[in-house]
Amino acid sequence: MEDNTSFNDNSSDYHMQLVSSNTVRRTLSMALVQIFVWPSVYVNFLMFFAFSRKQVFRSERRYTLFAQTVLVDLIFLLLTDFVMILSFNAALMPVAFCIPLCMMMEMITSCTPLTITAMCVERYVAICMPLRHDAISTTSRTIILILVIWIISAINPFMDVFILIATSSEEYFVELTYCHYEIMTPEKWHRHMRGIIYILTFVIMFLVDILCFVMIAVAAQAASGDNKKSASKGQRTLVLHLLQLLLCMIEIICPYIEAVVMEIDIELYLSVRFFDFLMFNILSRAVSPVAYGLRDEKFRAVLVYYAKCKMNHISETEKK
Repeated sequence: MEDNTSFNDNSSDYHMQLVSSNTVRRTLSMALVQIFVWPSVYVNFLMFFAFSRKQVFRSERRYTLFAQTVLVDLIFLLLTDFVMILSFNAALMPVAFCIPLCMMMEMITSCTPLTITAMCVERYVAICMPLRHDAISTTSRTIILILVIWIISAINPFMDVFILIATSSEEYFVELTYCHYEIMTPEKWHRHMRGIIYILTFVIMFLVDILCFVMIAVAAQAASGDNKKSASKGQRTLVLHLLQLLLCMIEIICPYIEAVVMEIDIELYLSVRFFDFLMFNILSRAVSPVAYGLRDEKFRAVLVYYAKCKMNHISETEKK
């Protein structure tokens, strides 16, 4: 119990330093976050709405996986903004209240790189095994894959909460704190174990994505005509997916970097922490719409159609 209390006090201390910093700085930071968050929320919502309205998108596997990333990013942005508002307003909540919120954010954070990896594998099958693509990548299998991604994403947070219940006293769960995932891992060994699992998982996913990229690059060299054009487009798409995965990896590493900076200078820590939040939590979520939505001609036409509130006419071909 003593270790848990000590960790919670220290955690609250540095969060209080964050929210009790200069009032003007806090207000500007809050405004800047909202400027980035809500346009991203709007774009992601519009993308998911466009997907849900067109049967032709729902029947294609790559669009279904894309819709998964858009939905996950949308939920992540809303939850992150909610937690950030609580933090900036110094709103303390019981640990028991924060646990479900932290678990959901952890699940969503894990869903993104897993879905990106699934999209890379789908592109590999489509380009390198075109004759077997329809048999391997069916709509029903894609839905099952998405369910599997959610189940895998839930493993770590559920493991963490079981360990927390087993190692913490009842008093810990009624203590007031800020909602951040560190409350789920008050023990130092638990945080180290979680970090090792994350690193191993990301290395495996990154290797899978690199392998898919190399195989598609080989296919692009051997292809000709329309096949070569399709393979080259697949290469560019995988480059964006690799960028997304790299941003997800950096997002996981950031807290460890911030912990080192905090020991050096608290003001520098506040600046680094806010930069990491904007760059790797908010702006990185804008990569998904660029990767598929805006680059795909068919999807872009429908997206523009709904963005303009159906004021402009587009052809039936574009709608489909």
